[in-house]
Amino acid sequence: MHFSEEESQFSLSKSSGYVIPWVLARTTQFRRALVLTLVSVISRQSLFSMEATVSITKSECAELCAGIEGEPYSVSVLKEGYCTAQPDGTFRADGTISLVRGPKTVLVDTGGPWDRELLLSELKERGLSPADVTVVVGTHGHSDHIGNLNLFPRATVIVGCDISEGDRYLPNQLAEGQPYRLDEHVSVIPTPGHTGRDVSVQVKGTSVGTVLIAGDLFECCADEDSWRELSENPEVQEVGRQKALREADVIIPGHGRLFRVHRAPLN
Repeated sequence: MHFSEEESQFSLSKSSGYVIPWVLARTTQFRRALVLTLVSVISRQSLFSMEATVSITKSECAELCAGIEGEPYSVSVLKEGYCTAQPDGTFRADGTISLVRGPKTVLVDTGGPWDRELLLSELKERGLSPADVTVVVGTHGHSDHIGNLNLFPRATVIVGCDISEGDRYLPNQLAEGQPYRLDEHVSVIPTPGHTGRDVSVQVKGTSVGTVLIAGDLFECCADEDSWRELSENPEVQEVGRQKALREADVIIPGHGRLFRVHRAPLN
């Protein structure tokens, strides 16, 4: 097989010092894989330096379950997700449903199809109909997170790294690790690991600081013994989890109560 001179050149990432044979990345799939690998390596280097200087702890926060105020956006949990093991070896699970209200009305995850009436009721209680929702984000493609997308045909729909308005799909760089900004306060950010194309929604400027609606990046507050078993790529997911713990003040997980993140410098 013959490669041109351009194809045979190596790409050097100056920020990391790693040399990548770009000839291996001539397809989008390979390029995405290389980006994720490089981001993982660089992020791990940053994490090691931070872990030596900062203590990070988490605590569930029941008083925020009624809602988080903010300007221009507020955040509320319409349904708290759960995941419980059953005696027969199966488990029962449903995803958290969250609502972000402000200049845009953003629904993050829609629960399973069995949640249809509950979801409609929660929206109605807040003076909303499905037509009022401008953006629906499915953090990933599992049925307990995107089971009611059909209720929102007029909304911009984001599922994982795909963004569509009706049957028109919009270009984006989520799969390459770049955020998709809805505006200066709300962004969809790639958080792969649980599946290869997971995303989370970051809301800045609330009364408690930055809120991350994390999907299954976090199962719940105390998920250290469970999340790896459910992850397609634990190494990549671990990087995303640690980044979230460095940057978010409150995290809404996919299957449990929201929690605060506490950071304190080590003496």
